[in-house]
Amino acid sequence: MVLLRFAPSPTGALHLGGLRTALYNYLYAKKVNGECILRIEDTDRTRYVAGAVDSIRSALEWAGLEYEYGPVRGGPHGPYYQSERLDLYRTYTHKLLESGHAYRCFCTQDKLASTRERLARTGSNATYDKACLHLTEEEVARRVRAGERSTVRFNDDKLPERDVGTDLVFGTLRDAHASLPTDPILLKSDLFPTYHLASVVDDHEMGITHVLRGEEWLPSLPLHLDLYASLSLQPPQFAHLPILLNPDGSKMSKRKGNVSVLDFMKRGWEPEAVINWLALAGWGTPHDQSKRQSPLASSNDPQPPERTLVMTLPELIEQFDLGSLTHRRNILDPGKLEYLNKHHLMRSLQSEEATAYHARRMREFVKSAFPLSQYTASDYIAKVLRVLQGRIINVFDVSTVGSYFFVDPNYATTEAHSMRASVSADDYRVALETTIRFINQQLNEKESNITAVVHNACDATGLKQKTFMVANRHALSAVKSGPSIAEIIGVLGSERTMSRLKAALSVTPE
Repeated sequence: MVLLRFAPSPTGALHLGGLRTALYNYLYAKKVNGECILRIEDTDRTRYVAGAVDSIRSALEWAGLEYEYGPVRGGPHGPYYQSERLDLYRTYTHKLLESGHAYRCFCTQDKLASTRERLARTGSNATYDKACLHLTEEEVARRVRAGERSTVRFNDDKLPERDVGTDLVFGTLRDAHASLPTDPILLKSDLFPTYHLASVVDDHEMGITHVLRGEEWLPSLPLHLDLYASLSLQPPQFAHLPILLNPDGSKMSKRKGNVSVLDFMKRGWEPEAVINWLALAGWGTPHDQSKRQSPLASSNDPQPPERTLVMTLPELIEQFDLGSLTHRRNILDPGKLEYLNKHHLMRSLQSEEATAYHARRMREFVKSAFPLSQYTASDYIAKVLRVLQGRIINVFDVSTVGSYFFVDPNYATTEAHSMRASVSADDYRVALETTIRFINQQLNEKESNITAVVHNACDATGLKQKTFMVANRHALSAVKSGPSIAEIIGVLGSERTMSRLKAALSVTPE
């Protein structure tokens, strides 16, 4: 059984980079009929944010990324909070101490800072002088009994033999030990593990077969492989995902804002579009077949999708291939999200059930945007959405693109003045009066009938069709583009339509 895990830290709301990591884990698991765990890595208590776990779970649920096991759901690999697995980490720490692959360090923060400064002045790349490595067993035991605070460090003087590390995305890795801190800390003085120890222990204990995580952990991979070898454990296969960048090329970060999944939820973006957008950010040309490490790789693997190809989650699962992930960092282009969102929204609005859902979800927003409007019922909003589909990028665009459906048209705008000036006073009056007469005589509120009534009225005026339509569009909406006149009438109803036409006739053009 292929088993993956998404392991966020509860240090704030889930951001887009984290959601893409969760997505790739989900896609790979589903692609190979595997399963996915949600694990909360909450060992850094200084950065813990209350409510963050619920926020992360809500974001995953909104995105449609269900995990088989994890918080609330439970499962055979629990507990799923690292803070509840401390005894396990201590057991593994004891194994490393016993084998000489780790040792206790009693240096204070002040002493460590002084040591780093001294080493830097000598031009050394070392970050610690290994002072505590040479303590005798008796000295260590005495200081532990005395209650002195200590950490446990990995002994990089005793590195085990192991295979050269490989990555499913980046391929064969160079030796990066030189970039690691000297004898990295595995267990902190508060008896909580660092990420390095906890992730290795949990991935082994939970039976994780593949680790898909951010590129920022790639420099730490040699240390993690050393830990697996020191504990005589078989490591999982690793795939590191290139970092997402902001449009300005800066690294995406929670601290910079505007990247929280919660923000995208609140701003009305479609989850299918956001998932589609993130999936394609990093989905590039397949790697050389001879260098691909994925056990699923074959010459028949699908080509990567185009950068703006509209794809559903099942379609993403079907086409997903680790061998097609790029090595380069990727900029998230907001313009691509707009394109994808528009098309996913159009797809969704083909379904009456989905349209009703959208109407319900945005009702409070519409009521807030138009507090004096009496036309904010969900079924009415659904009608507006149907005629505006293809004209809006985001459901919340209804408040700007279709404001005239909720409140009276604004004839004082520059656009409205331009429309009115393009039609003579006589033609304007003839167009509107004829439309009023035909609505009174022929309209029965059926869509096909409305279209026929509008065409009949236009023919009866003897005006050019463009003149007739501009006059009616001005009167009913005061904007140049939008749904057809028949569609506008269908949403407004005959009574509101007649009222607007009559009101427009009474307005004296400036």
